[in-house]
Amino acid sequence: MGKQEGGGEESLPPLFESRRARFIGLYRVFASTILVGVCLIWVYRVTNIPRAGEAGRWAWIGMLMSEFLFGLYWIITQSPRWNVTYLQPFKDRLSHRYEDKLPGVDIFICTADPKMEPPTLVINTVLSVLSYNYPTEKLSVYLSDDGSSEFTFYALLEASRFAKYWIPFCKKFSVEPRSPEAYFALHSDVHDIKYGQEWLEIKKLHEEMKNRIESAVATAEIPVEIKKQHKGFSEWNLKVAKNDHQSIVQIITDGRDINSVDNDGCRLPTMVYMSREKRPQQPHNFKAGALNALLRVSSEISNAPFILLLDCDMYANNADSIREALCFFLDEKYGPEIAYVQHPQGYNNLTKDDIYGNECFVVNAVELAGLGGYGTALFCGTGCFHRRECLFGRKYSKDYRGHWNVESQKTIDRSIKELEESAKALISCSYEKGTQWGKEMGLIYGCPVEDIATGLAIQCRGWKSIYYNPERKDFLGVAPNTLDIALIQHKRWSEGLFQIFFSKYCPFIYGHGKIHLGAQMAYCIYLLWAPVSFPTLYYVTVPPLCLLHGIPLFPKVSSLWFLAFAYVFIAKNVYSIVEALRSGSTLKAWWYLQRMWLIRRITSYFFAFFDTIKRQLGLSETEFALTDKVITDDVSKRYEQEIMEFGTASIMYTVLATSALLNFLSLVWGTKRVVMDRHYKALDQLISQVILSGILVLINLPVYQALFIRSDKGHIPSSVMFKSVFLLALACLMPIY
Repeated sequence: MGKQEGGGEESLPPLFESRRARFIGLYRVFASTILVGVCLIWVYRVTNIPRAGEAGRWAWIGMLMSEFLFGLYWIITQSPRWNVTYLQPFKDRLSHRYEDKLPGVDIFICTADPKMEPPTLVINTVLSVLSYNYPTEKLSVYLSDDGSSEFTFYALLEASRFAKYWIPFCKKFSVEPRSPEAYFALHSDVHDIKYGQEWLEIKKLHEEMKNRIESAVATAEIPVEIKKQHKGFSEWNLKVAKNDHQSIVQIITDGRDINSVDNDGCRLPTMVYMSREKRPQQPHNFKAGALNALLRVSSEISNAPFILLLDCDMYANNADSIREALCFFLDEKYGPEIAYVQHPQGYNNLTKDDIYGNECFVVNAVELAGLGGYGTALFCGTGCFHRRECLFGRKYSKDYRGHWNVESQKTIDRSIKELEESAKALISCSYEKGTQWGKEMGLIYGCPVEDIATGLAIQCRGWKSIYYNPERKDFLGVAPNTLDIALIQHKRWSEGLFQIFFSKYCPFIYGHGKIHLGAQMAYCIYLLWAPVSFPTLYYVTVPPLCLLHGIPLFPKVSSLWFLAFAYVFIAKNVYSIVEALRSGSTLKAWWYLQRMWLIRRITSYFFAFFDTIKRQLGLSETEFALTDKVITDDVSKRYEQEIMEFGTASIMYTVLATSALLNFLSLVWGTKRVVMDRHYKALDQLISQVILSGILVLINLPVYQALFIRSDKGHIPSSVMFKSVFLLALACLMPIY
């Protein structure tokens, strides 16, 4: 998109500006020195391969292949770092220029399981977006319920009533954040609040609403008198199962109705509940199918030109985020070429040092900002504002100026019942058959990470995309708080990303000649998570095994070749620390993240690789695993104390424990070999492998504690330990070639 220095028209100042990160030139010089070191390592490996018949020849060749793959992957990771770009919107200019003709905005929220995503969690997200600092008559909120739960519908009905008090309260006192649960958790003491009496009243109303919903869920029954209050409950008089039910569309609040107002007399936003038709043996395409159904339903009811997509646990944390996003879309010069504005995913339940590495400080502050610098921001599925026309498959043309200021006339004379019935027809199981939905229109089907593929397809149609990372996170969600959930989530992501690499949407093929080469490379940082597991797993198993057998795999300390290895290792990690600290992380959080990257690579990404290959061979089908948002109190306590939660006999933990035990054994044995050698030959030859095993032992300290010390429910089960010891014994008995 280029630098934004002036307005689209000389008489108008820009609605946003961009600036390149400082010291990029200096960083390029520094990165070039690391590249020289990497090349020297490759040269050393090629020129020093042991002769045929020598011990460790094949282990050495494996090291050559691993380091070659590590080097290539590192080169790929540099592409966004060479183009980091930051953006600044100007809300005051937007208000001055367009306050009286702001466009409509539709907000899509998706939920799929009332047990894993409780209705109270969902409605807190709904309430946070209902109370945006934006004209309420131009807001429409759509909730897609793939669980087809009447309890979720009931919760939304309760939220619509509470909104009459919550919206004016938020706007009167400039409340932040505007999720009631998050707000009252931050402001738990009335003595800290100037508007005490109103605060107490709102808090009481919120607790009463929450108790009614939780009571209904706990008893699995909604009171008859409540069901009589809204016709929508009649939908559940029929036989309704999660995967077998009719189309349901209920307009809970009609924003067109001038009598539908809050306690201050201001119009309420439109609120719509939707559950698309599902039948056994009929593909429903998971979240992508739900969002495409929302696209069609919303086009029938409100048809706003801009759309915000949110997960049900991702509440709005900034009341002005719509206005900030519109600064990009409505800019006179660059706005017409922007398809979507992606925000980073933030979390409100992180521990002090982010034990599971959920926040991804460097990814958010550097890598995604670098991709945005190419005008190809990743579409991450949530926290993203879209231009509706782009999601409907429109191709960009230079003469396109946008039609955001045209009000929809199609619903003016239609009743709620007419709108509901016409919308239901759009979300039947048969509607998409023979159409371009899931191909050229809407979100793309056939991949667990449909958002990434969809974003790439939009960019290849000529559109630009924006990555905006404000100081105050615009959206906050719930991060995984057990290791098992974190690994399952990353397995699903890495599997879906690797599928894209194998598909026609591979950036190097699909994006060739359409997006910048640097952007193609940056996409592959994430698409290649799964295959990078192999060199990582090799590095944490073969060098310690060779150390046990006394076979050196690194140059002697006295050799000049050692300097290349030492420089690359030290320079890369020192810069990694600096990069993390500059991105808002802490030194301890950086260390935790290194641990998590290692664990993810040898578990989640490793198994994701094989699952992807099985799918490519037609031996399995795509599955979508939800992340559980509900945990017990003892798990929550250990999470807050930053104690890793294992607790299950997962095969991933068997791999992890075996690796940890192998490196501990090799460290002890290798240290003994070095210390007992009076001529220091072992010290010169094997010290690099001893250091490597020592680092891996430090990384795996929580694993040893969970295996041998802890007795709480979060420890590693003894069955995992026995399997790991057996595998370790087999590995140690294997000859090294």
